[in-house]
This record gives sequence, structure tokens and C-alpha cells, in this order.
Amino acid sequence: MQTPLSWLASRYSLGPRSVRQAALASVVASVTIIVTGGIVRVTGSGLGCPEWPTCTDSTLAPTAEMGLHGAIEFGNRLLTGVLCAVVGWVIITARLQRTPMPTVLRGAWAQFWVVVLNAVVGGVTVWMRLSPYIVAAHFLAAMLLLTAAVITWHQARRHGETEEPPVVLPPSCRTASVVLLVVNALLVVVGTLATGSGPHAGDSSDVPRMPLDWTLVTTVHGLLAAAVLGVAGFLLYALPRDGFAGARRRTVVFLAVVLAQGAVGLVQSLTGLSALAVTLHLLGSALVWAGAVQVYLTVTAAASRQPAPGEGTETRPRHQSSTSAR
Repeated sequence: MQTPLSWLASRYSLGPRSVRQAALASVVASVTIIVTGGIVRVTGSGLGCPEWPTCTDSTLAPTAEMGLHGAIEFGNRLLTGVLCAVVGWVIITARLQRTPMPTVLRGAWAQFWVVVLNAVVGGVTVWMRLSPYIVAAHFLAAMLLLTAAVITWHQARRHGETEEPPVVLPPSCRTASVVLLVVNALLVVVGTLATGSGPHAGDSSDVPRMPLDWTLVTTVHGLLAAAVLGVAGFLLYALPRDGFAGARRRTVVFLAVVLAQGAVGLVQSLTGLSALAVTLHLLGSALVWAGAVQVYLTVTAAASRQPAPGEGTETRPRHQSSTSAR
């Protein structure tokens, strides 16, 4: 049976640039929804719309009496609709490619279902009156969406690339990229615990907090951030200069983002968790996670170019030129 997408694909086709642009837009939209969710929290607008999916029992949108909090919360809900439209565009552009992109199409559909999941978790968050555990799950679902968006964008960019010659990648690089991703995942999870046990509960009412020692949790969070910095530094040192320019460039950018995020975290603590600093820190957490996924995917792609046993290839000591041995 022919679906609307297959009917369109039989009559129209698009070039790879269209899907790359759409995939990048989905990454930007995913980061934006994380930041606006943080704005809802730091402004105390989490229950600006006290019901879900409607704003109140009798209205879909907030009323004038609900003030700025209602407008902020409802605006964040409307952004979910924008996100759905962007993800829908990724699906359409991937489906209409002249050369099929099955991995990109699967990634786009994965984003769609994660958007649905996040919308449901967002509704449960309102129903549970901003339980810190559900709020943490809501944030993690948003990061899962960002993960799917970054992977889809990576696959869209790689589609049709000229196959590069195999170059030996030290095994420590692949291991370091995996460790980097795992430690970053722990950093994100502990960050939700710091949020759940600290101030900015998301509403001006008496919202319960996680029964954790906030100082201890933030200390662990800082130590994990330092570990991320150390692993990334080691990866940059271990990556050969020849044949791995892309991986090295992304690692350098990642290190710069982590350092900037650390500076924001320091300012955040010195300013008593000001709303602006907390919002910037949320933006930084999204960028750091997206960067870690990018580094991992780039190193993994490089590892897939490893030569088969006995295959002729250039094996160069790290950081040495390709001049002939004397």
C-alpha cells in the first residue's frame, strides 16, 4: 500500500543538502527546547499552566489573569509544535532523497518518537506538580532527543563522502572516546541531581526537593567535569595528526566548550545561582553533550577505516612526518 511519503517520493526528489540543513535545524531546535525549559524553571513558571494538555480545565491557552508565568510555560509548549515541524521536515527530506538515506530516515523517525515521549513526560511533570524526579526525567528525555538529532546530523553529513584511505588509529583513541561519552553521561545525570536538590524548583509554590546533600552532589558534578576535561585532553594527545584532522578539530572545539562551561559553572556558584547563569549553564550542558556525541561518532567513523589484516597501508608513528626511514 502506498503511503503519502512514498507517493511524494515517486514524484519529487531532493538533494543531500536539503536533509543536511533539516538535520542541523533539528539539532538547533533540540538545544533551544532545553534552554527554554530552563527558562521556565528559573522564572518559576513550571505551573504557569496548571493542567496538561490544556492550560486550564476550561482553556487551551493561558488567560490574562495567569500573567507572565502562564505565557512563559505556554510558549514553551508551543515550541514543542515547532520542534515537531522541524523533525517532520527531516523525515520528509530524508525520504525524498534521490539516493536513499536509510540511516538518516531511521534517525529522523527516532527523533519523532522521542518528541512524543518528551511531551508525555512533560505532561506527567505538570500532573505530578513538578516532582524533582519527573523533572529530571523530562530533562534526560530532552537530552535523548538531542542525542538522536546529533546522530542524524552526523549521518546526513557523512552520506556520499568519498571513502578515505585506511590509516591506523591507536586503540587508546577508541577507548578514550567511549570513556568520554560515558563520563559525560554521568555528568548529565549528576547534574539533574544537583538541580533536583538545589533551588530553582520551577515554581513559586512549595515544591519538594530531592533529599540529597546539595554541596556533595555539586562537588561530584565538578569532579566529573574535571574528568571529562582530562579524558578529552588525553584523546587530543593520542589522536595522530595525519589522517584524523576532523577528529582532532572536533576534540579541540569540545575542549573549548567544556572550559567555557566550567567558567559559567564557577560564575554560577559565585553569584548564588543567578537565573542568567543557570540558563547559560543549561545551554552549556546541551553543547557539551552534543560535542561529546560528535567526538565519539567522529572517532568511531575513523576507527571503521582501520585496515584489514595484511592490507597495505601507511603506519606512521604519532606526530611524525611521512618521510622515508633512513
